Amino acid sequence: MTIPQLSIFIENRSGTLITVLDVLKQAGIQIIASTIADTAEYGIYRLICNEPSRACEELKKAGVAVALSDVFALEIDDQPGRAADAVKTFSEAGISITYMYSFLLRGKGILVFRTDDNDHAAQVITDNQLKTIDVTALSALV
Repeated sequence: MTIPQLSIFIENRSGTLITVLDVLKQAGIQIIASTIADTAEYGIYRLICNEPSRACEELKKAGVAVALSDVFALEIDDQPGRAADAVKTFSEAGISITYMYSFLLRGKGILVFRTDDNDHAAQVITDNQLKTIDVTALSALV
């Protein structure tokens, strides 16, 4: 029900992001979605790609600080308010969303998020018949 996401720790200085992107480019890894959260000294580059385990290995070989974590990816209709509806479902169940990002892919909204309680979130997804999407399905849409 979850998908793997890479969290890459990069310094806030010129050239660090291109190092990461070049490693992925050379390995032929397709980035599906990404976001950067930054502080004054470093950034966390989170990304979903078509080969997360191999991407993690390649980045580690290049000396990049990277970790794999599990996140949820919901497929929602591309209509105003659908993200709000999904988030409200989790909020009403008492589930905190640690972070979230979204994107459109071939006419569908994809909502990627991490919670403080994966088991409870998975139950809410099942109980509310929310549609999750896996990396294979995401890769097929790219």
